[in-house]
Amino acid sequence: MGFCKLSFLAFLWVFAVVDVASGDDVPFDDQYEVVWGSQHVNFLNERRDVQLWMDKSSGAGFGSKLSYGSGFFHMRIKLPNKDSAGVVTAFYLTSNSNNHDEVDFEFLGNREGKAITLQTNVFANGTGDREQRTLLWFDPTADFHTYKILWNLHQIVFYVDNIPIRVFRNKMDIGVAYPEQAMKIQVSLWNGEDWATDGGKTKTNWSHAPFTAHFQGFHFGACALIPHPSPSNSKINNCHDNSKYWWNDIKYWNLTQKKQRQFEQVRQKYINYDYCTDTNRHPTPPPECAFNK
Repeated sequence: MGFCKLSFLAFLWVFAVVDVASGDDVPFDDQYEVVWGSQHVNFLNERRDVQLWMDKSSGAGFGSKLSYGSGFFHMRIKLPNKDSAGVVTAFYLTSNSNNHDEVDFEFLGNREGKAITLQTNVFANGTGDREQRTLLWFDPTADFHTYKILWNLHQIVFYVDNIPIRVFRNKMDIGVAYPEQAMKIQVSLWNGEDWATDGGKTKTNWSHAPFTAHFQGFHFGACALIPHPSPSNSKINNCHDNSKYWWNDIKYWNLTQKKQRQFEQVRQKYINYDYCTDTNRHPTPPPECAFNK
């Protein structure tokens, strides 16, 4: 399976494939940059901790400097406390194209004392509407937790503290679009009061502003795609090489038995919305639903 054409980089730029080395602790600037709301970003601990904060004037966001073709991405996040209804904290992958690919973690704030919902979604070739919502089994505002996205040729897996909460299998052989464009990592804190809490009925209480989200852990394993100003025959599907990139190894093509049991427990106890079972939107379940359980 090759990647889609990346028309937005067609002007004589090509890609060389490199690996982003993992490390226990790296500064923000090694792989990331602020992309909007720079006045609402604080750096701590020699730029190994980042705070995004939002008031009525603006939120903020940062993103990876490079795009990637596969990888095991993660971020340690501590969500805004207080009354965070309408506040959305997002960690996701997205392509820079019209018919874009995207893989989302979106944390939907709530009134103080009510559960914050984790929404996941997958876009492929511009089509999304694949939301699942999970009620977390801990308070994500009290401490840091690790959120991960595995993306390879075979599956996309969302993890919370190493527990898989969602699997999206590659089923292009039955006509299901699968994310296959180069994507950047994006992180943002923004005002989603029009939809995020109770379908937009519960609005943001600005008397609790500023709302602050905390981020750590700026290392990850991924196949980076470097724009290069001279012609080359490099193919970006080299990011699927399972001899070079450990997240493409056969053991990451499916969940292990232990991870499968954890995944099933999460689905039984904590999933409170799944597009696959929403018969109003999908009288006939989308074809991938049979494989993503």
